[in-house]
Amino acid sequence: MGQVTIYLEEEIELKMIKAAESANLSKSKWIARLIQEKIAKEWPQSVIDMAGSWSDFPEADELRANQVQDIARESF
Repeated sequence: MGQVTIYLEEEIELKMIKAAESANLSKSKWIARLIQEKIAKEWPQSVIDMAGSWSDFPEADELRANQVQDIARESF
């Protein structure tokens, strides 16, 4: 397992400590979890679980139905 040293301003460190404590995690585990979230290539399970939760949300085809073609961009 790798080991990393980071330097934080005091105010940021205090906020990080409070966040780690409220999550019942060590500072190291809290930081590792944050990094894992940032580098993840898939949606978190909590987001996947919400798919289809809004019964009145329009389908993609409905959303795209009113789109118009973009105008041509100016060249540089």
